[in-house]
Amino acid sequence: MATGGAASSSPKIVWNETHRRFETEDRKAYLEYVLRNDGRVMDMVHTFVPSSKRGMGLASHLCVAAFNHAKSHTLSVIPTCSYVSDTFLPRNPSWNSLLHSEELKSNI
Repeated sequence: MATGGAASSSPKIVWNETHRRFETEDRKAYLEYVLRNDGRVMDMVHTFVPSSKRGMGLASHLCVAAFNHAKSHTLSVIPTCSYVSDTFLPRNPSWNSLLHSEELKSNI
């Protein structure tokens, strides 16, 4: 799918395995993660979108890419990042099934 520069198209999100993050092609917006429990748990620790790109839904696109990756690699997720836990997941509860069980217990 071509992503061009059009605002109506979805941005291309790239998995940067070396730096353990998902990022836009220009690498200015990203979601960082740490692998835990021998690589079975993805702890989403930080999401960053520069002020010049805010309001475009990039953080949500980054989260979707990260959650899709976790799902396809049978990883559970710890949403340490406040954007992921306080904004993305309440708006997208279908991803709650991927949450790490210990994280669920600590949030009760």
